Amino acid sequence: MYKVVISGTGLFTPPHAVSNEALVVAFNQYVADFNAAHAAQITGGEIAALTESSAEFIEKASGIKQRYLMDAAGVLDSRRMAPSLPERDNDALSVQAEMAVAAAREALARAGRTAADIDMVIVACSNMPRPYPALSIEVQQALGISGYAFDMNVACSSATFGIQTAVGAIASGQARAVLMVNPEICSAHLNFRDRDSHFIFGDACTAVLLERAELATAAQRFEVVDCKLATLFSNNIRNNFGFLNRCDERGIGALDKLFVQQGRKVFKEVCPMVGEHIVTHLDSQAIQPGDVKRFWLHQANLSMNQLIARRVLGRDAAADEAPVILDRYANTSSAGSVIALHLHHEDMAAGDLGVLSSFGAGYSVGSVILRKC
Repeated sequence: MYKVVISGTGLFTPPHAVSNEALVVAFNQYVADFNAAHAAQITGGEIAALTESSAEFIEKASGIKQRYLMDAAGVLDSRRMAPSLPERDNDALSVQAEMAVAAAREALARAGRTAADIDMVIVACSNMPRPYPALSIEVQQALGISGYAFDMNVACSSATFGIQTAVGAIASGQARAVLMVNPEICSAHLNFRDRDSHFIFGDACTAVLLERAELATAAQRFEVVDCKLATLFSNNIRNNFGFLNRCDERGIGALDKLFVQQGRKVFKEVCPMVGEHIVTHLDSQAIQPGDVKRFWLHQANLSMNQLIARRVLGRDAAADEAPVILDRYANTSSAGSVIALHLHHEDMAAGDLGVLSSFGAGYSVGSVILRKC
């Protein structure tokens, strides 16, 4: 069995930064238009009036101050409130592949590798542009990588599950190096007309280059000490959009097929699950939580991360122990914890330990223990 290291990470940040204030202007205009158009029904008690949002409400509820979007104009148009991403010709590079290639090239450069060094590509994210051909194979071709590629989806936990899959392939000798990429356009599955969730997500893409430790030459690299994954079925976070929608006689527009969640239940159930998962994982490797220098947690909600860190450490985490990128990027699904790793690792010394952890729909939770080389 070969030892495995992460030798490079990459990040693609979309071009449009959208503040809470800008998002609220569009949302509140939609609310005003809706309430005016349905005034008689609201007065008659047939339907309830919609409630406005505010930047203060958003930050208090989530810790989010802004997000990056692939398209802002469509989202901020109160008559549309969805990104405008025109369908591309089949022979053109898809938008998610374009994001993936950008992040992948940075990861390759940081690792000092080229396409010729890679044997396997995994695209792991919450939403794919199509069932087939696989997005990963499109990315593989765009980068000029030989070998094989496949897609996988474990929602917000896709990156840690992808890392575990890559580790298995490298450790067993199937691959020398694996490129694992997470292109997330979360804005496309978000209902921007829902007050409780219109602010949650942003878009981004991350890439992780994993390789056989004995071959790695990058100055910044982390040994993968161990990975631990777990799943538990729950309907509390759900997305019902799929090809069978067209077979429903009620029609595709009859029900909301976008992201929905029961936030209070998710908070109550996921936080202890993740905290216990990380503690158990560390204990299996005879590592005390206090000996971990950094926790790169999934960036879904600030209060969730604070509670999970408190469960693991037995105290509040310092800012540098559990870095937050949620305030700038919002929830980017599988990319979130990798963004935290990408932006907050260079100050770590050889021998320092870190835990990369993601969690979300499924429920699913993954943790990867890393040691700085």
